[in-house]
Amino acid sequence: MASGKAKAIPVQVDGLYEKHHTVYARSVTGFFNSWRWVMVCVTQALFYGLCWIEWGGRQAVLFHITERKFYIFGLVFWPQDVIYLAVLLVISAYGLFLVTAVGGRLFCGYVCPQTVYTEILMWIERKIEGERPARMKLDSQPMSPRKFRLKFIKHSLWLLVALWTGITFVGYFTPIKELLNEIAAFELGPWEAFWILFYMAFLYLMAGFLREQVCKYMCPYARFQGVMFDPDTLIISYDPERGEPRGGRRKGTVASTAKPLGDCVDCSICVQVCPTGIDIRNGLQLECIACAACIDACDQVMDKVGSPRGLIRYSTENALAKHYTVGEMFSHLLRPRTLLYSSILLAIVLAAAWSLAHRVPLKVDVLRDRSTLSREADDGRIENVFRLHISNTDEAPHRYSINVSGIDGIDIVGERSVELPSASSKTVALSARVEPAAGKKGSNPIFFEVRAEQNEKIAVREKTSFFLP
Repeated sequence: MASGKAKAIPVQVDGLYEKHHTVYARSVTGFFNSWRWVMVCVTQALFYGLCWIEWGGRQAVLFHITERKFYIFGLVFWPQDVIYLAVLLVISAYGLFLVTAVGGRLFCGYVCPQTVYTEILMWIERKIEGERPARMKLDSQPMSPRKFRLKFIKHSLWLLVALWTGITFVGYFTPIKELLNEIAAFELGPWEAFWILFYMAFLYLMAGFLREQVCKYMCPYARFQGVMFDPDTLIISYDPERGEPRGGRRKGTVASTAKPLGDCVDCSICVQVCPTGIDIRNGLQLECIACAACIDACDQVMDKVGSPRGLIRYSTENALAKHYTVGEMFSHLLRPRTLLYSSILLAIVLAAAWSLAHRVPLKVDVLRDRSTLSREADDGRIENVFRLHISNTDEAPHRYSINVSGIDGIDIVGERSVELPSASSKTVALSARVEPAAGKKGSNPIFFEVRAEQNEKIAVREKTSFFLP
């Protein structure tokens, strides 16, 4: 007879997390791999090269934190231009949304810094330690002089790449030539040294050791990409109708007696070339970074066994389920979501471009003297003291004239003009005087106008107040 008590079943828990298994990615060649390396070369040429381009006697791209000025070729941005940073972030966000809605994680597979530097360090690793079987064999062996030599050379090259990358990164915030001179003279500042070493260690750790773990566990993009996908998003897809049931082909098997198989020969090469170690045949997974290495590998296998390419290909869920042609599949990429993203992105880009094109390279801030609101001058007029902070954001020097209006008879006592070099600023102290009966008691609106003498289009009119007792 049952006692009515539930019997406890012991459960053995090996650990809270799955044990990490090193991914030994196999090298692959093909159309998409070539494009991936093109993007590696383009992005790194821009990153390593832009800081060496000269523009008007200075570094073309420089985010000078000390001077609180950002130089981007012919444009100079000041702290007051923070709106452009916000616009840049919005453009980047909508661009990422659009790319994801159309082509999934194309950004991750081709231009993400984690992917790019992982590819670079893996290329060094293959050149030093060999291909996948050789690396697996080497890691399984105990330490020996040969293994130590190979590991030492590999990590030394990794550290050199990481160090130069860190120096280049800091070279966008401290002029790169000055930075190298400081390094050569052992006069590097503490902040520059910290960020060079931090970025160096960050790249060495992330691209050299963590690799796919960054994409699988740390990157937030993989977590929220699902809400930006829909059945018409272009993704890396395995065609199960064509590939299943999978199985190897044996020589000498009689066709009439052989079990009917799909095109997948179950060679697992698509898994071996995957940088995140997933099996694309299990369907879409958040670890997939859309690098298309499995497509190149599978196409080569299909060529060898005499089957058509495309068992693994860029496709959509609807295209697989409804058997769309290539034309039908691409026609569905133009849908309300992508059209909306494109329209918003185009509108923001055009508005930002118009704003930059009509941007006046002059900024003026008017500050009142806080010690006194007004006072009577020697000539009997009422005087208010102001400080004008004038910033020349142009690439050329300018002489500016200063005028005031708003009250009949108002006049400036002090500097009426100021000369500023390119990308510089100056604070001008001056006073404005009016007759006591020229305006109403209390606050009266007035306007300071600062205008470039050589170019009347460069002018700013700032409103402030004049106080009459």
